[in-house]
Amino acid sequence: MERIGAQRLSECARAAPRALREDLWTVAADPLPTAGRPRWLDWLPAFMVPLVLLAAFITVNNVDELAWTYDLGISYALLLGGLQSAALVVAVFRPVPAWWAATILMVVVARVSEPRISGSEWYPWTGPGIALQAGVLFLLALRARPRTAAEALVISVLAGLACEAFTSQAHNSVVGSAVAVFSTAVVLGAALRAGGVARSRLAAQQEITAEERARRTLLEERNRIARELHDVVAHHMSVISIQAQAAPHLVENPSDELRENLAGIRQNAVEALTELRTVLGVLRSEDARSADARHDPQPTLGRLDELVGNVRGAGLAVTTRTTGRPRPLPPGVELSAFRIVQEALSNALRHAPGAEVRVEIGYRPAGVTVRVTNTAPDRAAPPSPGIGHGLLGMRERTAMLGGELATGATPDGGYEVTAMLPAKAHAERADPAEDTS
Repeated sequence: MERIGAQRLSECARAAPRALREDLWTVAADPLPTAGRPRWLDWLPAFMVPLVLLAAFITVNNVDELAWTYDLGISYALLLGGLQSAALVVAVFRPVPAWWAATILMVVVARVSEPRISGSEWYPWTGPGIALQAGVLFLLALRARPRTAAEALVISVLAGLACEAFTSQAHNSVVGSAVAVFSTAVVLGAALRAGGVARSRLAAQQEITAEERARRTLLEERNRIARELHDVVAHHMSVISIQAQAAPHLVENPSDELRENLAGIRQNAVEALTELRTVLGVLRSEDARSADARHDPQPTLGRLDELVGNVRGAGLAVTTRTTGRPRPLPPGVELSAFRIVQEALSNALRHAPGAEVRVEIGYRPAGVTVRVTNTAPDRAAPPSPGIGHGLLGMRERTAMLGGELATGATPDGGYEVTAMLPAKAHAERADPAEDTS
């Protein structure tokens, strides 16, 4: 164990210079998180104005103290004090080079002023120098990884201790106070950065979650449509098989060719039904409904009055109007039309409390038109418990049949859903009679 510990310590010692070089020997700017970052960072150009004013204020005090208290003269005080304040402003854009500049300037000021000051003056930092160094470390911690900020903090403290170790006289050391101020600045900057990173990751995760939810909802709706199509197609294939089996018995002395053709039709229907159940029947296993409910007949427009009656019982005022002569439609069209009306009424019940709803079914030679409109609600709707995907299901059903769907707000503040579902032309043309209830 001792050998393993010594080996790991040796590896860390060898890796430390490389890590320091990668973290602190760079001029690249580490961008702040763009998603979920604090709002005040959106005003960064405006934020620069008070920062420059603060740097100018500290410069005046720093120059005054360097020129007279630390006896550097006005020229050197202006040069060194101005460069220290400039490092604070540059740290907004290039924090690592600005920190190096601030640290080096601190060492230069300390070494030049040390023989000239009395033992009662602060050393190795001046009061304004501590503020400037803390500001640079704060901006560094805000822009760089915590490891980089910790390394910069340690080197800053070591630079101060080194200046204090090589002096010609005793001084009023402020290393302890500086460590407390610098540590607070680094911790605060790192905490703000961590919060911004967390918000950025949360925003990205929420976006991914929303996309996954939409994709999952789309797949679920397609699976539901596939299950319903399975029931419709399986029904027709079963009818074909039974009719092909019974047809020879309806003809007196059927020929062998007729028997053979009908047997082939029945065999093909049975094989197609078997393959259909193999491919699509597995979808029924994902349906959480009971076994009895799974075998219930699929709803059609013939059950529209039952649907409207249930909605009226829930408190929604609904009127219906049928144009054209009602006639049997393909099962897929009947089912999709019923589902579209059902979803539109559910949306009106949820999002338009107190509104009046009108359902119009128009039978045309080329198909059927479904139109559901509601007036503006008379009160605010309760908040929705989640993101609805009813319109997505309507579009899927309409696109599956090759129809058209139009949705949107009406001029009076209500909402309208119109679906045109094509179907094969009926043998007899629809009458223009109307049935209103």
